Amino acid sequence: MIVKAIMFGSIGTLVETSDLQRRAFNRAFKEAGLGWHWTVDTYKRLLTKSGGRDRIQYYAIRRGIDVDADHLHQCKTEIFESMMADGDIPLRPGVKDVVSFAKKNSIKLAFVTSTSEANVDAVFSALGDQLKRNDFAFVGNNTMISQPKPSPDIYAKALSELGVQSQDCVAVEDTEASLQAALAASIRCIAFPGDYATAQDFTDAVLVTNNILPKLFKGLRN
Repeated sequence: MIVKAIMFGSIGTLVETSDLQRRAFNRAFKEAGLGWHWTVDTYKRLLTKSGGRDRIQYYAIRRGIDVDADHLHQCKTEIFESMMADGDIPLRPGVKDVVSFAKKNSIKLAFVTSTSEANVDAVFSALGDQLKRNDFAFVGNNTMISQPKPSPDIYAKALSELGVQSQDCVAVEDTEASLQAALAASIRCIAFPGDYATAQDFTDAVLVTNNILPKLFKGLRN
């Protein structure tokens, strides 16, 4: 039997937003008067931490600075939403084909993200007719769980909501930390690294690719 559910695990598995996110963080820092500026290399290193709030907190602690990480992250989220609304954001290579393949073969689709609901809304708004929320049988966000990735909590929630077993699913993740969340839930995972995550360790993935294609899922049988 072919897999029963395909789980896209992060915003970055659907759209490439790494540099957009980085610039949104920097604008939030500038507006807060912090004098911080995350370069591409800095942000690549910080992507080993899952979740924007945790990245801010980690960065502040390393510099011995006390900041309101929640407020900063909320400001960044609002800036990111505005930037998404201004741009024409394409789907990553192969995503549309996999969604069509899943629908034709009665495979459930899930968007197993633990980001904020505002970020999820911004992504679907920016994608327009390319991909819609109702294409997914489950759409996650951070209000559903107490621990973000790399905790497997959001995957456990998705499995419960979809009524499927972990062995019947394949996850797609774009960073090492998020990959570990899927593996901790005993779900096989395809690594689909974003532009800023190609150097991360994806050893435990069933495969690593820069183009998601339906044939990849046809080959992963129970």
